[in-house]
Amino acid sequence: MKACVLHNIGDLRYEDVAMPQPQSGEVLLRIRASGICGSDLQRVFEKGTYHFPTIPGHEFAGEIIEAADRSDGWLVGKKAAVFPLLPCRTCASCEMGEYAQCKDYDYYGSRRDGGFAEYLCVKTWNLVLVPDDISYEEAAMCEPAAVAIHALSQAIVTFGDTVAIFGAGTIGMMLAKIARAWGAGRIILADIDEAKLDFAKRLGFKDTINSAQSDPLEAVMAMTGGNGSDVTVEGTGVSAALENSVRVSATFGRVVLMGNPAGSMALSQKAYWEILRKQLTLKGTWNSSFNAARNDWKKAIAAMPELGLRELITHRYTLSQCNQAFDLLRNRNEFVVKAMFINE
Repeated sequence: MKACVLHNIGDLRYEDVAMPQPQSGEVLLRIRASGICGSDLQRVFEKGTYHFPTIPGHEFAGEIIEAADRSDGWLVGKKAAVFPLLPCRTCASCEMGEYAQCKDYDYYGSRRDGGFAEYLCVKTWNLVLVPDDISYEEAAMCEPAAVAIHALSQAIVTFGDTVAIFGAGTIGMMLAKIARAWGAGRIILADIDEAKLDFAKRLGFKDTINSAQSDPLEAVMAMTGGNGSDVTVEGTGVSAALENSVRVSATFGRVVLMGNPAGSMALSQKAYWEILRKQLTLKGTWNSSFNAARNDWKKAIAAMPELGLRELITHRYTLSQCNQAFDLLRNRNEFVVKAMFINE
């Protein structure tokens, strides 16, 4: 089969690799769509994967074409997305079903081969079955959608809330769409990229702030009659956005820390005082829930028809165009929200 294989940092090759053979407890998935995440960009050009060679990609969906176990034969022909984390099942977090906090996990696309390929063997436990009326492209958006749902769940968004989101990239747009579906009264998107904010306006999010050109505190207070945001999501991993997230929050507001920082994070004394005086609640968020009690993936699939995530896909490539796709994302020669590999 064909795959995009990372042989070293900066060395991504489209080449022939051996067809995988499913073992007991696995199915063979014909991958039809694979999203490119910002973390994939870091893996290819900066951090690498945990070993070489590795096939990256953790946002993918496809058709089940073979099952190793006869008891799983009913899965053949089904559409599925894939929860990419493989838990150890022995640590304390796994015993509670909180697999995202597993101490010794495996992961499709970084610790083992992932979705930038024509086929992949997947554990049946990790499958998320998808209705026929949801496209493979939408199904491949299930991973970031589940992450966004999980993040907003930490804040407990209620009807009529004002939600401020710092970072208007793919996840930021998903957060906005989910907040709107959950009944938020006002959704404010802040970013330093005017093209992203223009795109958000085309999606119906009229309240935007270019935080490089105006003070987010003044802008949010003007939009909310001086009250501030009930829920604020810091989605950039940048100190300035963290500072602003605290500043714009209303008294007793809920702040969710989601951005993955590239370096140290700093907070001013004044912002720290605001946390105390406004009695803010700060919560971290990581990955998504995938268990019987809380399953963000099933929520994401159920919400797909309403969320309209397909309109976030601005670029589609074949696997053979993998270097072209990654060069574009790295150099940002064009405006991109979500890029995806499509296997027809």
